Amino acid sequence: MIATYPFSAVVGLDDLKLALVLNAVSPRVGGVLVRGEKGTAKSTIVRALAAQLPAVEVVDGCRFACDPGAPDPGCPDGPHEPGERRLRRPAALVELPVGASEDRLVGALDVERALTEGVKAFQPGLLAAAHRGVLYVDEVNLLHDHLVDLLLDAAALGTCYVERETVSVRHAARFLLVGTMNPEEGELRPQLLDRFGLTVEVRASRDPDERAEVVRRRLAFEAGPEEFAARWAAEEAALAARVALARDRLPGVRLPDARLRQIAAICAAFEVDGLRADLVTANAAVAHAAWEGREAVTAADVRAAARLSLPHRRRRDPFDAPGLDEELLERLLEETSGPEDPDDPQGGGSRPQDVDGGPQDDGPDGTNGTQKDGGPAGTAGSPQDTAQPVDNRAAETPHDGPQPVDDGTAAATAGNEPGQSAQPPGEGPAVEGRSAQVAGVAAPYRVPLLQVPGLGEGAAGRRSRARGARGSGQGRVTGARRPAGRVRGLHLAATVLAAAPHQRRRGRTGPGLLLHPDDLREAVREGREGNLVLFVVDASGSMAARRRMTAVKTAVLSLLLDAYQRRDKVGLVTFRGSSAEVALPPTSSVEAGAARLRSLPTGGRTPLAAGLAKAADVLRVERVRDPDRRPLLVLVTDGRATAGGDVERAAALLDGTAGVVVDCESGPVRLGLAVRLAARLRARLLPLDALSDLGSTIRDHRKAV
Repeated sequence: MIATYPFSAVVGLDDLKLALVLNAVSPRVGGVLVRGEKGTAKSTIVRALAAQLPAVEVVDGCRFACDPGAPDPGCPDGPHEPGERRLRRPAALVELPVGASEDRLVGALDVERALTEGVKAFQPGLLAAAHRGVLYVDEVNLLHDHLVDLLLDAAALGTCYVERETVSVRHAARFLLVGTMNPEEGELRPQLLDRFGLTVEVRASRDPDERAEVVRRRLAFEAGPEEFAARWAAEEAALAARVALARDRLPGVRLPDARLRQIAAICAAFEVDGLRADLVTANAAVAHAAWEGREAVTAADVRAAARLSLPHRRRRDPFDAPGLDEELLERLLEETSGPEDPDDPQGGGSRPQDVDGGPQDDGPDGTNGTQKDGGPAGTAGSPQDTAQPVDNRAAETPHDGPQPVDDGTAAATAGNEPGQSAQPPGEGPAVEGRSAQVAGVAAPYRVPLLQVPGLGEGAAGRRSRARGARGSGQGRVTGARRPAGRVRGLHLAATVLAAAPHQRRRGRTGPGLLLHPDDLREAVREGREGNLVLFVVDASGSMAARRRMTAVKTAVLSLLLDAYQRRDKVGLVTFRGSSAEVALPPTSSVEAGAARLRSLPTGGRTPLAAGLAKAADVLRVERVRDPDRRPLLVLVTDGRATAGGDVERAAALLDGTAGVVVDCESGPVRLGLAVRLAARLRARLLPLDALSDLGSTIRDHRKAV
């Protein structure tokens, strides 16, 4: 058996450890979403968590891990009689790969046997395997939305339902859900974010001593995994025992009405949507009290729970970064704490050494000055003091309303002094002899649906028409076909029609239908796909001189928001001066596109041909990387070309690419250059002034279609 890196040996990540432990104590907390940059031990610590969960007893031979003491009455392998043989095994750790199908997740029904034999032949999926254990989803933000919906529904209900053409199976599916993601690769939709109980933002420590300790321990583990694990065995056993004790204590923990009102007041003050935040915070506070050995929830437990349950529910706009105003939280706690229940003297939260089993000066590897969880002396403490706090972004982004996403490059790009922020619309500091400016951005607005013509076969999304993937169950049924291999997504009516003419010849005598494999038909579906939306933005002086760049940026930001909602990949090419550049390579992170857009400078001449050529290069590379994802070119320009090469030759490189030209020309006298460019590109033309008028653009779009 390959040794797993010990949970207690992970350096730092104190908030993440606490969030995982709270879910291990009480699965009702609702899981953990771990957000962070690559290389921060997200996967390592999650895989180490399963070893800290108490072993489970299961009915021998049950594929659904039924508890012998309380078996699931609807178990497909049941009913289970009292006294059946039982087994004791470690809690399962099941990993859901990004490319998993719906059948792999929820299980597969053999519809052919169900129709011919009346037997519910069910092959369990990963949700059944994860029952009473841990389900780990790496890169959860890259899963198809319908899979994430199925996953979160099962986690919330504790039950998995499988429906296939009037045949249904259900089984228990209660598990600790942990998802990890890198925000650079795209965000989860706010509706899905809200379904995760807790969230933790992790970042690599900037402390050289702590970073050195990470490397030291990892090298020691790789040199001898078994020996390294043995050195941490005592700490691991102590932590597992404390988790088991907290689980036993959990049912007896009281939630006083004063603390419940405090939770409600905090959630209301932070203006979170719905009541899920209140429920999660209450469950997490109870779990924290059990973890700390208390019989009743205190304000310290509420504080620790709120810091983990509220940051991702504060988002008002898809481009907002998760975060929590710590000062506001402390003020609310003070205002709502009664004199009979003073705050915990530690300031709330669980100390990192408490998570790992108890304070200790030296780790098992003999490293002096290092806490057992790996934090160097002087850096451990309450969660606020750790190197990876949940609310690190709170110091960077105000939280009194929706805020623009800024990647921190605006000041450097525009030549701002340190601390200088966004400029008024149409204005900005000088760069290159005052030839460049950074315009402001107004609030985004709804835009009409822009589609790629034809029928695609790309990844599931919400923009252009596409054939549904076999067995996905997504999209409307448009026909039936003979299956290529095993049936996935049976078309029941077509199957019956194919079998009906042969019943007498096959010797049918009873009410049952006699089916042959050749009779089976599967559904052909048509749904929607996500596209690659490549924005090509004119950032030359002609845009800034007429103070149009604010309107242009707002229009592009609105289109970016639309791309986010339709699950597209986006890219950004800008051209100004004498050349064009790829400001944002194609990515699923629309937030990165918004950040680049906000800091985009303007000024200089207009190399239109260079912008078109650069766009053609980007699309050529992307066709090789992702051939099924069809591109949509969005060119934002007034059509002028005052520098660069031959526009006609550059436009020819984009022949066959679906496109939209947003005409930014304004004023009483218009040259119509963008109109001619749209005709050359065979692209749809949208005037910038009309883009924000949703009613008129939708009417025009319907007439054009």
